[in-house]
Amino acid sequence: MRVLIDADGCPVVRETVRQCAAFHVPCLLFCDTAHVFSIPGVEVFVADCGHDSTDYLLLSHLRPGDVVITQDYGLAALCLARSAQALHPAGHAYTKDNIDALLTVRAESARLRRGGVRLHRTAARKPAQDHAFSVLLCRILSENTGT
Repeated sequence: MRVLIDADGCPVVRETVRQCAAFHVPCLLFCDTAHVFSIPGVEVFVADCGHDSTDYLLLSHLRPGDVVITQDYGLAALCLARSAQALHPAGHAYTKDNIDALLTVRAESARLRRGGVRLHRTAARKPAQDHAFSVLLCRILSENTGT
């Protein structure tokens, strides 16, 4: 098992790296050339800037049993289809039971935006989300490493 982070705009990179180190689990970061990461002990993969280029790079390295951290519902769905786990930085897991509903909401939101409807802004990140993510990741790493 490894943890792969869709690091473009990911708010939990440092926490994920910290926990991976604590559980001795390899951590890989994927970003595009607009982002710069240099974290000791973490392998960084850089994709060209372009629509979904980072997602495709991450998918090319994905193996069954890996854990992916992403805010992208489409990428999460592809990870689930490849027998990997996917976690949202807000502290919930993407599952086969919830991914269809999430993708439907995403598609409907995109349709509304194309029609000129202005949707609400994303709320500021809350400490409770950081805590929920930390607890979820710790549980998954613990279960998968037997510690």
